[in-house]
Parts: sequence; C-alpha cells; structure tokens
Amino acid sequence: MASTETRAGATSARTDDDPAASGTAAKGGGAADLAGLEAGLDALESHVVHRQPWLRTAVSKAVPPIVAIVVVLALWQLAYHFQLKPHYLLPSPVDVAHSLQQKWLEGTLLGFVWTSVSRGALGFVASVAIGTVLGLIVAQVKAVRAAIGPILSGLQSLPSVAWVPAAIIWFGLSDATIYAVVLLGAVPSIANGLVSGVDQISPLYLRAGRTIGATGLAGVRHVLLPAALPGYLAGLKQGWAFSWRSLMAAELIVNAPDLGTGLGQLLEQGRELQDMSWVLAAIFLILVVGIGIELLIFAPIERRVLRSRGLLVKN
Repeated sequence: MASTETRAGATSARTDDDPAASGTAAKGGGAADLAGLEAGLDALESHVVHRQPWLRTAVSKAVPPIVAIVVVLALWQLAYHFQLKPHYLLPSPVDVAHSLQQKWLEGTLLGFVWTSVSRGALGFVASVAIGTVLGLIVAQVKAVRAAIGPILSGLQSLPSVAWVPAAIIWFGLSDATIYAVVLLGAVPSIANGLVSGVDQISPLYLRAGRTIGATGLAGVRHVLLPAALPGYLAGLKQGWAFSWRSLMAAELIVNAPDLGTGLGQLLEQGRELQDMSWVLAAIFLILVVGIGIELLIFAPIERRVLRSRGLLVKN
C-alpha cells in the first residue's frame, strides 16, 4: 500500500516537474475532447430515416390533388346549376366529359395530343441545344454578357404570341413558323437559367477544376455543368413551360390543312363553332399534358438531383 502511494506520488512529482509530460497529458485530453466533439457533430448530421409503407406514401401524395379537383368540380357544377352563365356559355363537367368521349370514340383524340406533344418535344430539344450553348457563352464571356444579357431577359418577358405575325411573314403557314415561335419563346429561358446557375457556383470549385486540369470543354462537362445543374434544371423546366405555351399560341393562329391538327387548332375549331364544351375539353387536355410532363419527367429528375446533393432526404 505504501509502495503504491510512493509510486503515485513519484509520478505526480515527475509530471509537475516535467513540462513535456504535462504537455503530453494535455494533448491527450485535448484529443479526447476533439474526438468527442466530432462524434457529437456526426450524431447531429445523421438522419434516422423511417421508411413509410408505399400505400401510405401514395395516399399522402394522391389525396390533396384529388380533393382539390373534387372541390373545383363541385364549384363548377354549382355555377352551372345556378346559371351564373347561360348553359351554352358555361357547360357542366358532364357535358365536357361527353365532348371528350365523342372525340375518343371518333379515334381522333390521341392524334390531336400526339401532334402537339411531338411538336413540343422537338422544339424543346432544339431549344435546349441552342439555349445551352448560348447560356455558356453569356456566362463565360463578359463582353457577350454585357451586350446580349439584357436582351435575353427582355426576350424572356416578351409574350410568345407577339412572334406569331412575324413568323408567318417569314415562313408562311408552315411547321417552320410554329417551331420558330417555340424557339424564340424557350431559348431565352433556358439560357438565363444556365447563366443563373453558373453565377451561383462557388469559385473554389472552378479553381479546383483548373488545378486538376479540367479546362475548356472538359471543364464545362465535368465541373461547370454539374455545379450549375440546379439552376440549369430550373431553366429547363421554365423553358419547357415557355415551349408549351408558345406552341399553343402558334397553333391557335397558324391553322392550315397541311399542318395537321394539334390541341391549339382543336381549341380554335371549338371557338369557330361556338362550342364551349369543345373549347373547355381542349383546355383540359392542354392542362393535363403540361402537368403530366412536369410530374413524369422533370419532377423525378429534380428529386434525384436534390437527393444526390444532400438537399432532399429519401423517406
């Protein structure tokens, strides 16, 4: 017992007399504190993910829009019942459904939808190609940004229908007129979205890319575009919205037998015949296609991008 106390006292004396030993002990305690701090930070960053049953997830996502649709249809039916407008000006939801059923039984409904969707897809792909190159040039070259940056913003705010008369004069009543209106409506949005995404990139990423030799096209492919992807994706979504709206504006005015019949032409035919059921059915189809493209294509891509960057936790 005395020997143990003597050794403890000797150790304490050596520690007190030897600054190096005291510093080593302090470092050991600091390392332990640092390890504890890191463990605490890791615990804060960790997420406990509870996977919900797929049925519950589906119900939670499907119920709100279904309720909204039911409310809108109920209000519409009430307006029809109380004749806020004469029935020939405001048909009931059942009348619109009968109009859609008639087009379906005639075998022409899918043809109208496909004509517009194919035009919109082709015009959007061309707009992405042009808008991406233009956006990269504007974002990277200061002189070009100073020259045409404000013009792109002005073109983005210009209504697409304003281009239809000029396009008819340039190209006549042809598909080229429709595609020209789509391009002029979508390209500025895509380019501006990419410019905005590039402006939000941290300079550290760009310097790191140059350090590892990612310059020129390699730097654009492996550093610039991936880093600007959230802003670029927002520009693509907006570009599709402008493409679809521009297409409908062009189809409303550019109407010729050789062009085929899209949803815009279908809408115009309903107006010419003063058939409100037909008009509302065409509007419904235009709305469904726009929402469907958003939910089936852009929403999954956006979720994947956000999840890959840690901005969205997968339930």
